Amino acid sequence: MSANLPLRRRGIDLFFAVVFSAFTVTSLISDLLPTVGVDFSRPTGNFFVDSNYWYAHDADPLFMHPPDWMRIVTGLSAFGYLPFYLVLVFCLVKGRNGIQLPAVVYATMIVTLTGIVVFGVEFFGDPATRTGNPAKFLAFNLPYVLVPLLLLIRMRKPLPFTRRF
Repeated sequence: MSANLPLRRRGIDLFFAVVFSAFTVTSLISDLLPTVGVDFSRPTGNFFVDSNYWYAHDADPLFMHPPDWMRIVTGLSAFGYLPFYLVLVFCLVKGRNGIQLPAVVYATMIVTLTGIVVFGVEFFGDPATRTGNPAKFLAFNLPYVLVPLLLLIRMRKPLPFTRRF
């Protein structure tokens, strides 16, 4: 069995580690607040509340007053994906094999919940939920579907850290 390459020789893994570290932060800021019922329908001077207000007001009005199903999706991100992001970043940096199956499960869930359900409601749902700016919505949310798909491609090999991508 060959040894895993050091991180400096696995540039794609460094990219993923940085991006999923950022996803960790967005899970805390964007997904935790609606899950626990914080009202961000108007600016308050609190950075976290105002960040969610700005996003919802400009790109995704449905997010400002999330229905129960959306609070379940954000709760999954805040309490399910967040711990996974921490483990994933650790495994990417350290080159720990064994993260492949959890990465596949995660990517599948993201494509299903965000890619199909959330995008479907945004673009094909009730017109009252589609009052945001579709270009801004895509700019904010498409990376959350595309990056997990790229991770899925990256994790397709049994020992992904032993050779360059």
